[in-house]
Amino acid sequence: MYALRHAIGTDPGLRREANEDSVYFSERLYAVADGMGGHAYGEVASSIAVAVLAELDVDAADDPLELLAGATREIAVRLTDLAEENFDMRGMGTTLTALLWDGERFAVGHIGDSRCYLVRAGEVTQITRDHTMVQALVDDGRMAAEQAAAHPGRSMLMRALQAGSAHDTDLFFQEVELGDRYLICSDGLSDVVDAAEIGELLAADPDGDQTVRALIAAANAHGGPDNITCVVLDVVPPNDPGWVPEWLRRDQS
Repeated sequence: MYALRHAIGTDPGLRREANEDSVYFSERLYAVADGMGGHAYGEVASSIAVAVLAELDVDAADDPLELLAGATREIAVRLTDLAEENFDMRGMGTTLTALLWDGERFAVGHIGDSRCYLVRAGEVTQITRDHTMVQALVDDGRMAAEQAAAHPGRSMLMRALQAGSAHDTDLFFQEVELGDRYLICSDGLSDVVDAAEIGELLAADPDGDQTVRALIAAANAHGGPDNITCVVLDVVPPNDPGWVPEWLRRDQS
């Protein structure tokens, strides 16, 4: 069994008046939702997502993946119900990337283009797949990953939790190792800061709060075109919450 240490931050960025991202965290469940739909409705959609997560009885979950699947179904139902009551809300929706912890691994629920990264022994990998048009083109071999990263339509979603639309959430288990560092973020970070720089920032400081601030600052340094939300999770020994792995120690040579 392991324990988690977490740090969380959100920022509107430099070009948006409102913050349509929502974040949820408890002892076992961590999630980022990035709302869409214009006006204030993106904020409504992401807020609904985290409200549903807050209602989950995670301690009673025999099947954590089914618990997350049921949550996404409920989010879609509530979004549809609201849109049927208010025509202006039709088309609103939200991404969702959620990690549910059982002490040894994460159950992951993911839809949209928020992301989860893992840094293990200093090496960064993206463990979620973007549900975007350009990612589909990359998967089909019709576009290079480098082209996709700079494509003007890279945020065009093919899948999201949306009023009146079907949902198809990625659900999987993520095995962890002691010393792992995870990042859940909205695309306000990942659209403007590449994976290499994100990995460097995640490996630069053992202090999660400082790391979150550095990630947000980096997104704003790249223009801050969108809202930015980051959740950093460190896998640590249960009896030593301040423990830091060798690869993350600032005094390493």
